[in-house]
Amino acid sequence: MSGGMLISILAAAVSSGTPVLFAALGELVCERAGVLNLGVEGMMLVGAVSGFLATVRTGNIWVGVMAAVAAGGLMGLIHAFMSISLRVNQVVSGLALTLFGTGVSGFLGKSVIGVPLPAQFRAVAIPGLSSIPVLGPILFRHDLMVYLTFILVPALWYLLYRTRPGLHLRAVGESPQTADALGVNVFAIRYVSVIAGGMLAGLGGAYLSMAYAPSWIESMTAGRGWIAVALVIFAVWDPVRAMIGSYLFGGVDALGFRIQVMGSGVSSFFLKMLPYVFTIAVLIIVTATASKRSSRAPEALGLPYERE
Repeated sequence: MSGGMLISILAAAVSSGTPVLFAALGELVCERAGVLNLGVEGMMLVGAVSGFLATVRTGNIWVGVMAAVAAGGLMGLIHAFMSISLRVNQVVSGLALTLFGTGVSGFLGKSVIGVPLPAQFRAVAIPGLSSIPVLGPILFRHDLMVYLTFILVPALWYLLYRTRPGLHLRAVGESPQTADALGVNVFAIRYVSVIAGGMLAGLGGAYLSMAYAPSWIESMTAGRGWIAVALVIFAVWDPVRAMIGSYLFGGVDALGFRIQVMGSGVSSFFLKMLPYVFTIAVLIIVTATASKRSSRAPEALGLPYERE
């Protein structure tokens, strides 16, 4: 493999991993607050179709992005209401939202199958940085949505580990009773976290339909929402590790596509399956070798909180 091809695959890994990264960051925030969200796949699909429809109707990609974020946030609000206020089983609520999102996105998107997107995100080379050998082509010749993740990941890390609101969020996920006794509003933090998680999942869906593969195809997320949920465990609830995991997934995905284009005799079904198998294998290895302390989930994850 030539150096140019390797750089091309690594650059593709960044863009291919971006939708998974958005969704994984949303799931991470949710789970840090103690709420399990298995509706990520449905939220991504609703975000993807909402963004695409809004862009087709208005011709403005930013209106599409806002529509996707709003749709994902609305799905998050539904999950928050069911799992926090009504204390419905979080697994059941999340699975119901995935089924709902799959169905409603398929219905809404029927009219725009095969319709070209009037506007889409284009690659923007960052002056100076894009000229750096090797790193420039890999990291700094992407669209604005990719650059947004470069800001989001360190910002979220700083929020979680260096700020008081981040401390409150983690406390709510570890021991809501203790946080409540100290005056932290458990319900408000959980609501905000779940809605923010839905918004990020919607953004991940929008990236798929408006930047990565600018079109609408039914069920176009192809299980990326589930991969995002798994990656949060691989990342041991850390934003930087989630970024690395997402790019690993994107890298294997990009490599499979290149092998397919080169006319290899390997089955296309096997190549499409490869990133999912690889991600699950890495997840198993990491969780098996990590210490119990470092791989521990938030104590109150999945448990509804009721003030006594």
